[in-house]
Amino acid sequence: MIADAAPAPSATPEAKAPPTAFGKGFITDAWYFVALARDVPVASLKRYEIMGEPVLIGRTRAGEVYGMRDICPHRAAPLSAGRLVEKPGEGETIECPYHGWRFRPDGVCAAIPSLVEDQAFEAERIKVRAYPVRESQGMVFVWMAADARNPSEPDQEPPQFPGAVGQPRLVEWMDFDSHIDHAVVGLMDPAHGPYVHQQWWWRSEHSMHEKAKTFAPVDFGWAIVRHAPSSNSRLYKVLGGAPATEITFRLPGYRWEHIQVGEKQVLALTCLTPVNETKTRITQIFWSDHWVFGIAKPFLRMGVVAFLKQDGGMVNLQNEGLKYDPALIWIDDADKQAKWYQQLKREWLKSRAEGRAFVNPIKETVLRWKS
Repeated sequence: MIADAAPAPSATPEAKAPPTAFGKGFITDAWYFVALARDVPVASLKRYEIMGEPVLIGRTRAGEVYGMRDICPHRAAPLSAGRLVEKPGEGETIECPYHGWRFRPDGVCAAIPSLVEDQAFEAERIKVRAYPVRESQGMVFVWMAADARNPSEPDQEPPQFPGAVGQPRLVEWMDFDSHIDHAVVGLMDPAHGPYVHQQWWWRSEHSMHEKAKTFAPVDFGWAIVRHAPSSNSRLYKVLGGAPATEITFRLPGYRWEHIQVGEKQVLALTCLTPVNETKTRITQIFWSDHWVFGIAKPFLRMGVVAFLKQDGGMVNLQNEGLKYDPALIWIDDADKQAKWYQQLKREWLKSRAEGRAFVNPIKETVLRWKS
């Protein structure tokens, strides 16, 4: 059954679209993955771009992680190109490389070196935008508020992922030339695998068969309830035993597969971070205490890299069509998750604007498709 046509991004830059339109705007007042904790060492100043904003993520010598806008308000030099210094009476500050203006981790200006003693100027009145940052399960998350000039304090904590214990066993990432909406829909698409990912050890179009999975609502998303992996997914067979997997998606862009094999487990987490309107960073992180992971890690890495490259290549092909602003036809049940994502995005933004609790619009159901 043809459900509806999804509007593609507008081809004219002057066109105004609501933030809920597919391929437009971002989910705000939300936590986005920015880096692994181990990639933000003490005294480091790391530059990232999130939702088109330059963000400095740093760590004090005491080990505290912080975030601020990576632009000095004096002459716009990136603060991340400076250094972390400690001056008497100031504590630790970030020193701009251009004129030495110094800012505390909360963004407040601590000193302007070019001022002389009799020049009355309150440096503390100058402030760089600070971002709430959390370190959780070995990952760093940044809160992107709806109103950047009058940001709200986080009213929730970053998501918790089952099995994210200790150091990750494998991490790979890639930037896709795609708005995060298209990246999410591509990530949750159950039907493209046999055509885009044609490896002998995975599956092919010749092994396609009908599938039926039960989906249920979870916090800010949905999950395929725990089930036995598909019989045509050969990679799962190396885990041995009787693996049971649960696949979850939640806003603003997290998808994880938690596999339980007896007392052992594997967690495959994918984090989608919007770099800007046309670029999304895909980070795939794996944890496992299963003995086979150590043996299979080199092969798994090759597979993950191959999948990312294939998906990235398909994104580039898709962009050739999207630039003509076509209507997109989505069908049930294979594209149901794409429609759920849009419903969740609309409800998230609407509930925040109205100051009320989020109400998950998804109901438990069984979806059927071939792959």
